[in-house]
Amino acid sequence: MTSSKPLARFWEWGKNIICVGRNYAEHAKELKNTLPTEPLFFFKPSSAYVREGSPIIQPYYCNKLHHEVELGVVIGKRAQAVSQKTAMDHVAGYALCLDMTARDTQEECKKKGLPWTMAKGFNTSCPVSDFVPKEKVPDPHQLKIWLKVNGEMRQEGDTSDMIFSIPYIISYISGIVTLEEGDVILTGTPKGVSALQENDEIEAGIQGVLSMRFQVVRQKCRP
Repeated sequence: MTSSKPLARFWEWGKNIICVGRNYAEHAKELKNTLPTEPLFFFKPSSAYVREGSPIIQPYYCNKLHHEVELGVVIGKRAQAVSQKTAMDHVAGYALCLDMTARDTQEECKKKGLPWTMAKGFNTSCPVSDFVPKEKVPDPHQLKIWLKVNGEMRQEGDTSDMIFSIPYIISYISGIVTLEEGDVILTGTPKGVSALQENDEIEAGIQGVLSMRFQVVRQKCRP
């Protein structure tokens, strides 16, 4: 797939980060959420990206920061109202992403019927790995993703357990929001999400493909 921009550095220029929620049944259950009948999705700003070597910053207003490890799908060709049959033609590759979540803030937003932006879209809320070309992943529904905190395994899941497949997600979202080259779709997280503390070390990976490391630091006060 040819591109006018370097997809290997999509985080530098891609416009949208679209996150699918509750796409693993066991994760939905652990948060006491009902299972969706259609994909639930929300956005993070592109400023949420952070790369290995820089820290994850826990916002000053957050007292319960949770990790969610996810397979990211990198769009390589504009997709508008595409079918499931052709959806994968629009995929350039993959990345490992973390959907960092201010869980206490999200819970308050839910109670008040407010958007989740402060809970999901803060700076450094989307740690991202190197780009993996589609050709190096024969079947994205047969991957194992995992996350450790201070060497302890917290999350471990199989992408085969997704409720909605990647072609279904792309087709569904593209019928509502046009997907552009460089956009990334986070496809949901398996069970095992848990709270993080300042100075915790996170290691996450796609088994046999790649891994990445981050440290958590806390924003001391409101700027």
